Amino acid sequence: MSIESAKAFAETMKTDQEFANKINKFKNLEEAKEFIKEAGFDFTLEEFNELSKELMDNELESVTGGAHGDNCGWNPMYHH
Repeated sequence: MSIESAKAFAETMKTDQEFANKINKFKNLEEAKEFIKEAGFDFTLEEFNELSKELMDNELESVTGGAHGDNCGWNPMYHH
C-alpha cells in the first residue's frame, strides 16, 4: 500500500471520466474498494486522506498565497 498508489488513483479520477463514473456508481465503500484494488491501486483510506489533505492545503495555499491557517474552519468532509 502506498501514497504513490493513492496519487495515481486521484490522477486517474481526474483524467478518466469513464473510470470516475464507475467509482461513483458504487453504493457502498466495500464494493468500491474491491473495484479500485482490481484496477491496480493499493492504498489505505488513511493514505488517501493524507493525500487529500495535502492536495487541499496546496490548493488553498495557491489561492490565498499562504494566508490561511490550519484552523480556518473549513473541512471538505462536511462541505460538498
